[in-house]
Parts: sequence; C-alpha cells; structure tokens
Amino acid sequence: MLYGKYLFTVTFCSDALLPPYKGSTFRGVFGHALKRVTCALKRQGCEDCILRAKCVYPFVFERMPNEKTNRRIAAPPHPYVLDATDTEKTLFRKGEHLSFTLKLFGKANEFLPYFVYAFDHIGTLGIGRAQGGKRGTFALDAVACDGRAIYDAKEKSLLECRPGGQLILEPASPDDLDADRVAIRFLSPLRVKFQNSLECDLPFHVLIRAALRRISSLMEWHGAGEPALDYRGLVERARSVNVLHSNLGWYDWRRYSNRQESEMMLGGIVGDILYEGRIGEFLPLLRFCEEVNLGKQTSFGLGKFMLS
Repeated sequence: MLYGKYLFTVTFCSDALLPPYKGSTFRGVFGHALKRVTCALKRQGCEDCILRAKCVYPFVFERMPNEKTNRRIAAPPHPYVLDATDTEKTLFRKGEHLSFTLKLFGKANEFLPYFVYAFDHIGTLGIGRAQGGKRGTFALDAVACDGRAIYDAKEKSLLECRPGGQLILEPASPDDLDADRVAIRFLSPLRVKFQNSLECDLPFHVLIRAALRRISSLMEWHGAGEPALDYRGLVERARSVNVLHSNLGWYDWRRYSNRQESEMMLGGIVGDILYEGRIGEFLPLLRFCEEVNLGKQTSFGLGKFMLS
C-alpha cells in the first residue's frame, strides 16, 4: 500500500485553546476547508454531483461501499490519519509552534497539494475553542516528508515530493517466532468494539480482531487487495495469549461535531499492557497497525500505540 508521512509545522498568529488530543480539532475543520478549496459546484450536494467520481472531497470524506466491498468490511476506511499526539499541551500563545503528522494511504498521496492548501486555509479560519469570539489562527510554516522540506512557505508552493514508499505486511521473522512477550503503550484513546460494545479491558484476541479489521479494510480499499490471511485461525490462536500485566484505564473526552451539530463522547483505552504467550506470528500485524492506528475514529488520530 502506498504510504506517505508528512510533517506539518504551524506558528500561531493568536492564542489558541486546543484539546489534549488535537487530531479531532484538525479533523473537523479539515473537512470544511477541503470542501471549500476543492468544490466547483458549491450549491450541489455531493451525492448528486456530476463531478463526484473525480473530486477529492468525496474520495476523502464520503466514500460509500459498492459491489466491490468485501462483506466483512462494513465501510471504506478514510485514506488518512491525523496524528497530533506529540504534546498534550492545550494553550498555545501567539508565536508558539505546533507540529502534527498527516499520514496518507494509497491514491490519497496524489492529492497532497490539496491537503496542504486546505491546511494553509485552516490557518485563516482558526481552530480550537473560541476566546473573545475568535478561534486561534496560524500560519503554515513547513511541510516535510522523510526529513526533506517539500513546501515553500514564502512562495506558498510545493517542492517535488514522492511518498515515503510502500507499507507492507511483512511475514514473521525467525526472531519474531521466538518472542513470547510484547508490551504495548496506547498514546491516544483506543476505541474497539467486541460483541457490539466498547471494550475497557483488552484481551489479546480482541486486539488482534481489531488489527485484522484495520489491515483488511485498508488493503482492500487503498492497497493491492485484502491479504490472504488465516483470519479465523489467527483469532483462535490469539485466545491463548495471556495478559501478564495491565495498567489500562478509560479516558473520556468530548468532541463537538460541526457536521452533526452535536457533542460526541469519544472515550477510549489509554495506558500500558503486557501480553505473554506465542505472539510471534502476530507481531507483523501489530507493526503494520503501529503506522495506521487501530479501532474507531483513527482519522482523528485515535488508537495510536507503540510496541516495546
């Protein structure tokens, strides 16, 4: 699957009050800004628009299942993740900087200029909670890929850039197959469902179910097709892996959805957990998901974790 990681850096032009997990804030205004800068028929609804098949906005935000969709995949996954988890700082003063990463999957990498333009536009719209009737504004200073600058802020133009490469589901190595423990730290709330309810505990088989769903849906829609894995067998074998130690907790936070015009509760699991057992064959699945996040609302940056 084609995979690009783009580091954006902004400087605030006024004070800004943001939530601890800032992907949600950026995600909300991102959709509004992208539609504003790309839509040619602004009075036309996307569902009936003659340009829908070639338009960036519905590709990113409003893709619907079609006859190609695997029955196990409920809906196409968004082709991006907004990761702004490097700091939980909430108050940014004028002149302070903030960096975040935009991860793009598959064809979405071709639309990078639109995304850069949209985030430049977001700076003028403002983000975060309004203070004195105004949201925090910012200037887009830099965009980098693989350590190389790809955006000229003075000229407001993109330099030549190619996505970082392919994200591949590698087979387990001999060292992997010898492993009997894996520790995981969740850096942003993980929201996973099992038997139609959100989980607070995290048995290993529930984690692996979530990883398999994420991998199969991304590869089906944005890669070379759903990988040929022993899905049922992997889940059954995951049941034999035990929780050796858990320091997980539930973190509740609210997000206001402009689209739904209502507040949403987006609680999830945070903390550390250590598993013990025959975990070797599962490590490639977890490494893949380290890059693309897990669970629900991954486009907000939720479900980010690291292995150790």
